[in-house]
Amino acid sequence: MLELKNISKDYKVGNGTFRALNDVSLKFRKGEFVAILGHSGCGKTTTLNIIGGLDRYTEGDLIINGTSTESFTERDWDAYRNNSVGFVFQSYNLINHLTVLDNVELGLTLSGVNKTERRARAIEVLTKVGLEGHLYKKPTLLSGGEMQRVAIARALVNNPDIMLADEPTGALDSKTAREILTLIKEISKDKLVIMVTHEAKYAEEYASRTIQLLDGEIIEDDDEYHGSEDETGYVANKTAMSFLMALKLSFNNLRTKKFRTTITALASSIGIIGVGLVLSISNGFSGILDDLESDQLVGLPIMITEGEAMFMGPPGLAEMNEGPTANEENEIVVNDPDDYTHVNIITTDFVDYLDLMDSSFYTTIQYNYGYQPQLLIEVDGVSKTINNRDINFSSYITPEDELDEYYELLIGDFPSNPYEVTLLVKDGNIVDIDVIETLGFDPDSTITYDDIIGLNLYVARNNDYYLESNDLFIPQFAHLDTVLANGIELTITGIVQMIDETISIGGDNGIYYLYSLEEELIKLNTASDICVAQSATNISVLNGETLTDDQLFNTLSYLGCNDTIPRMINIYSDSVDNKTEIKDYIALYNTNLLDDDQIIELDLAETIGDTMGTIISMISIVLSAFASISLVVSSVMIGIIIYISVLERTKEIGIIRSLGGRKKDISRVFNAESIIIGAFAGVLGVTITFLLTFPINILAANYEETLTGVAQVNVLHLLALVVISTVLTFIGGYIPSRMAAKKNPVEALRVE
Repeated sequence: MLELKNISKDYKVGNGTFRALNDVSLKFRKGEFVAILGHSGCGKTTTLNIIGGLDRYTEGDLIINGTSTESFTERDWDAYRNNSVGFVFQSYNLINHLTVLDNVELGLTLSGVNKTERRARAIEVLTKVGLEGHLYKKPTLLSGGEMQRVAIARALVNNPDIMLADEPTGALDSKTAREILTLIKEISKDKLVIMVTHEAKYAEEYASRTIQLLDGEIIEDDDEYHGSEDETGYVANKTAMSFLMALKLSFNNLRTKKFRTTITALASSIGIIGVGLVLSISNGFSGILDDLESDQLVGLPIMITEGEAMFMGPPGLAEMNEGPTANEENEIVVNDPDDYTHVNIITTDFVDYLDLMDSSFYTTIQYNYGYQPQLLIEVDGVSKTINNRDINFSSYITPEDELDEYYELLIGDFPSNPYEVTLLVKDGNIVDIDVIETLGFDPDSTITYDDIIGLNLYVARNNDYYLESNDLFIPQFAHLDTVLANGIELTITGIVQMIDETISIGGDNGIYYLYSLEEELIKLNTASDICVAQSATNISVLNGETLTDDQLFNTLSYLGCNDTIPRMINIYSDSVDNKTEIKDYIALYNTNLLDDDQIIELDLAETIGDTMGTIISMISIVLSAFASISLVVSSVMIGIIIYISVLERTKEIGIIRSLGGRKKDISRVFNAESIIIGAFAGVLGVTITFLLTFPINILAANYEETLTGVAQVNVLHLLALVVISTVLTFIGGYIPSRMAAKKNPVEALRVE
């Protein structure tokens, strides 16, 4: 059944070679108990390793059931060891972190035997060797004889044709040795048993055939077999360790090193904790922004502005032109800034379309017609005109009934009618010098609230300010006292400050009025002489120049004569959902219109939220990148830990290979260890992250009430971090795992 034909084995020693076996030819048959004798270094163990497929011959051939092994692949040898050979070693070579039962089952696991069958077969063979009462003990709790019986049971469980015993009694006392040899002799009745020993007395007493080796050559064979070769052929089932078994081996190993494993996982989890906290805070801020947009900023309007504006529409409309591609290095690439803008052209059709919108979508619609009122002020008894820009004369962009939600009243009252205005100051009561000087104050003097409250501004009436002369209307700068006396009086009734500077669109200090003021002023001006005259001609009544249609429209709007086509529309709503309905309604208007004719709206709340969200996202990315550095360091550390584990488990590698485990199976064992550590580190990291959100939220809420709940974990983020941790540790442990797979099984078994 087994033949060694002219086997020679050479080992490299330094720059030379050492021949351990020289032209050895042997035939073995079933039912033999063969003892190979000889002094140390004569080639006994080398012969056993070659027969068992752990080592490869240099010359010759090993023939199994008439089949040559010269063309055997690595996987064929693995299958041969698993199916046909059982090893019994002097040092037992049991895996200490597995139970007796698990040790015996290991070979069956590699054979792919299902759990129920392998459990039954393992218990049967352990009972046969007298260990039925020690199934769930660890090998370290057994005596030497009992451990050797476990090794014999492991060798027998796959029902191999050949049992190879390398000094099986070398570590046992004489009584136990004889018990083991008696058991082996019983086994040899239906199997080929080849035992290496230096005890001649045991060979003579128990073996049916004795072979003497000297310096790698056979010097004596007392029962040499000369029969014909078995021509039945040899085919072995391929072996494969399941990933679950690899996980079990690695888990049991890690369980014996609980403290080191926990410290390793904790160190690896630091990066996960860092990234997890950044993501949870980013997630919390996103929630705060959503609340801000839906609760505090929802009152900000959807704005539609006539004229050029930065394009903020949907993709496909007024797309940015990237310019021509330069074919030569010295070719100029032209960029057209107009490609970044869209011009809204507001028409009466669009205004009529808005009037038909479901009124439940909005609370109010404000139309701004572009009127620039001429302001005056009396300083020290002298009437003066005011440049509106100098005092940032602006309308509140927030709903009139919600001013107190966006502005803090420092003194006085919010406007209660169109003719009451307020002074907006920056944080710390700061006001620009242009505003102060225009209101008639000395910027070097002390200015109090009382100096501001009750101050009056005046809006000139068109018929008082513009008088006709030779078909032109001339401003009455020489009669400002009369103009002011007949003007519309505006009174500063309060001083306010923004609660949240995110709404400081259009300026952060100056004179602010209610939208309804513009409506009232336009009503007073549309019938004025200058409006009637300018509406009747395209010749400017201010300077006599011919006006284009756009210039005429702008002039009428400037003078307060336009109450038909607005220059800007503010649409207010009370919920995010309603704002979506409004934007969908406007999008419906744009259907089938050319790009240039479409209307693009700007949702201030959404824009502010998106801007702040982008900033938060950028900060989160940067912080996550820094935190991720520790993940890379963790991967390197895991690689070192796995390499140490490879060194510690070298003998286990040899044992698994002797049972038929493939190189791939060895890699799988250590990859499984990496995955377990990575998953443990990930779970530990996300757990710590979750627990840390509680003190973070408490501290944040104590610092600023609006930051309540600033750290909010996302379950998907946590799951992703566990996966990332697992993948990174797998990558970190991959190289050591490959190193483990390449270890020579013979050398691995020799490691103590």
